[in-house]
Amino acid sequence: MRASRLLSILLMLQTRGRLTAEQLAETFEVSVRTIYRDIEQLSAANVPVYADRGPGGGFQLLDGFRTKLTGLTESEAETLFIAGLPGPASQLGLADQLLSAQLKLTAALPEKARAGAQKIAQRFHLDPVDWFKSPQAAALLPEIAKAVWSERCIDISYRRYEKFSTRRVKPLGLVLKAGIWYLVADWNGEMRTFRVGNIVELVISEETFARPKDFDLVRFWTASSRAYEVGLFRDKAVLRLSPRGLIRLEMVSEAMAEAARESADPPDDEGWVRATVPIESIDMAVLHFMRLGTEAEVLQPKALRRKMAQTAREMAKLNA
Repeated sequence: MRASRLLSILLMLQTRGRLTAEQLAETFEVSVRTIYRDIEQLSAANVPVYADRGPGGGFQLLDGFRTKLTGLTESEAETLFIAGLPGPASQLGLADQLLSAQLKLTAALPEKARAGAQKIAQRFHLDPVDWFKSPQAAALLPEIAKAVWSERCIDISYRRYEKFSTRRVKPLGLVLKAGIWYLVADWNGEMRTFRVGNIVELVISEETFARPKDFDLVRFWTASSRAYEVGLFRDKAVLRLSPRGLIRLEMVSEAMAEAARESADPPDDEGWVRATVPIESIDMAVLHFMRLGTEAEVLQPKALRRKMAQTAREMAKLNA
């Protein structure tokens, strides 16, 4: 286990540059003291790693040092074939490069590892798009990817609801979430997330920018998406749900269904339960709860109950 961690530390320093002991400790889920011991072990093995003290310091390899590692294990080769998604690669304009890389990797592998890798590719397929949905059109995605790669500012015209705005941003990364691409960018010193499908115009500027060394795309996305999910639900509703209603609620929102299961009172004689669920707004709650049909009754808040009744009357009149 330690030998694997030492190798991973070496590769991270080679690919990412300077890293602090705290960053390495968090990545490998060990103590900072353990990282210092690992660095000493690398130095003892004649790896030219040195430390800079003070603010902004960290561990770094000597300029020009590169390790040559060969001999992918069978399982490592197999995982590389799972990692390549043809759909997203095509959207990024990298479909040909992905196919070429896979062919080269296949040709370079030993016969045993080659057979295992091809077996994985034939038996596992990753589909990142949800049911009854198609990948959102993202015609400007290849251009955005070029700007991210070349660290160039971009001027975008962005649509939000019915309004349009123009702004210059520093593109830091792209994230694919449930078939939808998002751009993470620095706008006036603040990290913002833009839905790529809502970018209607794009101009790559001649202005370049320095990517923040401490910016971690995965860490930022994980924290911001969690904060978005938590902040989305600003209110609560009390429902009376039938057993079938509880099942239907899972198709409406997993967060609502989980909250309902945790807060549900004991079932009454008919099997119905009283539960409290989070909601975003009255209007959005009506859209969600209408999908439950007659398997749910809104008890609170009263404004939501009235809105549900009004919507049901209007639907009945329209379809009479």
